Amino acid sequence: MYHATTRQIEVIVEPQFLPERSAPEKRQFFWAYTIIIVNSGQETVQLKTRHWIITDSAGRSQEVRGEGVIGEQPVLAPGERFEYTSGVPLTTASGFMTGRYQMVNDRGERFEIDIPLFSLDSPDTKRTLN
Repeated sequence: MYHATTRQIEVIVEPQFLPERSAPEKRQFFWAYTIIIVNSGQETVQLKTRHWIITDSAGRSQEVRGEGVIGEQPVLAPGERFEYTSGVPLTTASGFMTGRYQMVNDRGERFEIDIPLFSLDSPDTKRTLN
């Protein structure tokens, strides 16, 4: 799992390679990633937008921007959490993702929180330490 905390809002990411949705012979690799956002602060916040930077192992990057996540703009009161799962395809067997969410608090203040940099590795590309 990967973690980042900004302004007492924690973002936890757990990526998982999906071999059943991948076709290595066609250079198609697919991952699911589960995101948990935990509001440990004292103010209610709402996730408004997302900004992803997705980079494959050849160094090619793409940016994805949009409203909310999975069609929602969740509101998190103090102590609440929101969890969702999404997916990403690559043409290489590994890569990484990072990004930011734009949030707004109950006073109308907009701010960004970090999504931790996380690795996308297929089982064939996992490295072991000796």
